[in-house]
Amino acid sequence: MRRKGLLLAALALVVPFTGAHAQPRPESLTVFAAASLTDAMRDISGAWARAGHGPLRLSFGSSSTLARQVEQGAPVNLFASADQRWMDYLAERNLIAPDTRRDLLRNRLVLIVPKDQARTIEINSNLDLPALLGPRGRIATGDPAHVPVGLYARQALTQLGLWAQVEPRLARADDVRGALLLVERGEAPAGIVYATDAAVSSGVAVVGVFPESSHERITYPFAVLRERDVPEARALLEFLAGPEARAIFAQRGFSTAE
Repeated sequence: MRRKGLLLAALALVVPFTGAHAQPRPESLTVFAAASLTDAMRDISGAWARAGHGPLRLSFGSSSTLARQVEQGAPVNLFASADQRWMDYLAERNLIAPDTRRDLLRNRLVLIVPKDQARTIEINSNLDLPALLGPRGRIATGDPAHVPVGLYARQALTQLGLWAQVEPRLARADDVRGALLLVERGEAPAGIVYATDAAVSSGVAVVGVFPESSHERITYPFAVLRERDVPEARALLEFLAGPEARAIFAQRGFSTAE
């Protein structure tokens, strides 16, 4: 009996000691981000974890698709869009914490071709896109009905007076990475994507940059979602705007908007 009593006394000491020093598990956050942010956000997720935070659950796709998933109730802490339109869409539905909305990044719109077709093309109203595409070729970009890169492409081609001749020959991708893949595979002789996406591909060459005056400025708004507005999510937003994340974004070809 004496041994049993000593054992119980020892356990009574151990249990509170263990509880007092137990470390809470870092909170994991869910981030929905435009497909063009894929590589940068994966890099930043590693930096965030090394800073002592929980791993980020990252989901990438067209900003339009992701925004609609948020609207349908997807449990998301932070949303990063490739244009203002889809962040506005969520704001109008009272789904973001408005005081967290921040424009963090900018990008450029470029014309790409398969690597072995590299050349330099001046993009202006005299550009002969049908000749570039050949008799049956199509030009790959995001679906201009809803995908941001396609919307920017339509704006640029319209401003340059080229939209009418190109619209029937669009290869409409679900997001910018889908458009990039079509050109990489040689399934489309040309494509319109962001400069940062072209930079991660060894299979394409940038042949020209669209004048910034031909389309809306390509900015990336970030915001915390109202239903998942927790301190850790706001801390992540601050981290994304901070020097370490900015350096990563710059390495991936983005410029800062703030």
